[in-house]
Amino acid sequence: MLKKICLLFFVIISLMAVPDLFAKQADLAGSWYTSDPGMLKAELEGYIKAADVKKPDPGTIAFIAPHAGYRYSGPIAAYTYKAIKELAPDTVIVIGFSHRRHFPGVAVLTDEYFETPLGKAMVDRNMTDRMTRADKRFLQYPDAFNGENSIEMQIPFVQTVLPNAKIVLLEIGDQSFEYARLIADTLAEILRNEKKYVIVGSTDMSHYLPYGIATRKDADTIKALQSLDAEKFYAKSAASKHDIVCGFDAVAATMLTASKLGADKAVLLKYANSGDTSGMKDGVVGYMSVAFMPGEERGAKKKDLDISAKGETMLNETQKKTLLKLARETIKEYLTTGKRLPVKIEDPLLNENMGAFVTLHERGELRGCIGHMVGTQPLCLTIRDMAIASATEDPRFPRVDLRELDKIDIEISVLTPMERIDDYHEIELGKHGVVVKMGWRSGVYLPQVATETGWDIDQFMSSLCAHKAGIPADAWKTGKCEIYIFTAIVFGEKEK
Repeated sequence: MLKKICLLFFVIISLMAVPDLFAKQADLAGSWYTSDPGMLKAELEGYIKAADVKKPDPGTIAFIAPHAGYRYSGPIAAYTYKAIKELAPDTVIVIGFSHRRHFPGVAVLTDEYFETPLGKAMVDRNMTDRMTRADKRFLQYPDAFNGENSIEMQIPFVQTVLPNAKIVLLEIGDQSFEYARLIADTLAEILRNEKKYVIVGSTDMSHYLPYGIATRKDADTIKALQSLDAEKFYAKSAASKHDIVCGFDAVAATMLTASKLGADKAVLLKYANSGDTSGMKDGVVGYMSVAFMPGEERGAKKKDLDISAKGETMLNETQKKTLLKLARETIKEYLTTGKRLPVKIEDPLLNENMGAFVTLHERGELRGCIGHMVGTQPLCLTIRDMAIASATEDPRFPRVDLRELDKIDIEISVLTPMERIDDYHEIELGKHGVVVKMGWRSGVYLPQVATETGWDIDQFMSSLCAHKAGIPADAWKTGKCEIYIFTAIVFGEKEK
């Protein structure tokens, strides 16, 4: 009996000593920052209390924060997190990058928690699952997060200001503007209907320059960032060898995402460098806290368009030809040079944010089709980007070869905003496209699907639920899924 009690006691003690298998453990506690919970909390709360930050605009979407040891960058990062505390989001999305590992893609932490000396920060698994399902370049690669300061240094700050907030951790592998654009496109799609979130892009600024040179160079960097031209900022930073910022891909992803979600102003909350915080000024590292928010003029003087799902937006023949020409020219340019065609179109309607799909056919057979349901950027830019994606990124087909481009016909579907309906009898086959959502699963059929297949409403909706969304085929009848409708203006080079 005594042996059994001793064995049970040994098993209990052993289990207590095993780390949580579903939690990523902090690696930098005890080196980059103290591992003592009380001291750590007191240190971070001290920085936050000292940060002199005005109450943030409630529409603030994203921030930039540094990621060095707290002794050096903590007082500057505190400006970001004091503002975030005022916003009180449910989820904080951290975009970092890999200092030590090279890998293609964006690592997504899919553990249940990230555990630091301050406890367990819960991962927003609903959002991370949606991201890993959205694109194969979002990777489940746990080792990427081992010892990564661009990610870990943000977590204790989140825990201090928002103990109950969930987190989403994204780490870019090989620095590439492609991954910045991927993050922005995916997050904009996911967050479009979400309200309680903020994004934190993680970066330090110039590295190991003399104090005077660093402050001048960092001032120029802040001005460049405030232009909100992510592509230009990325290109300049990538060529600088850490003289501008180290996390230029994380910054570009943050800038792009914020712009897509409505930010058109970047406000500097605080700048300083390690010379200011440590007193050592021979070779310093720069730090900034920046907030992205809508400007005062946002939404003013916008043209009032009829773009409801029950009344189509009209495009004239000239506008349709302009978009078709843009789609073909941009595919040709990308296949030839690997670069995106610069777009400058003055037409106000073509610069309105609208969702769109670009479909490619070759000898009457589908050759590629990719689009965005929600308008996250001007229509002309959406057509450019979706044309490239349809030609090079549709996982169902091999990449289009430049030699076959002349055999391909291009079709464009410009979408009205989605409207939720409670009664499926409102769906008009051939006129309405339909989206069904159930939890994190969703599926969409464009309006022309019903016309091309000849399906009735039962066939159309059952196929949409079962085959596109992966939910019960009768979910549309039983009220278990949400139903949204939209219309599309469909036109092509080869009119049917």
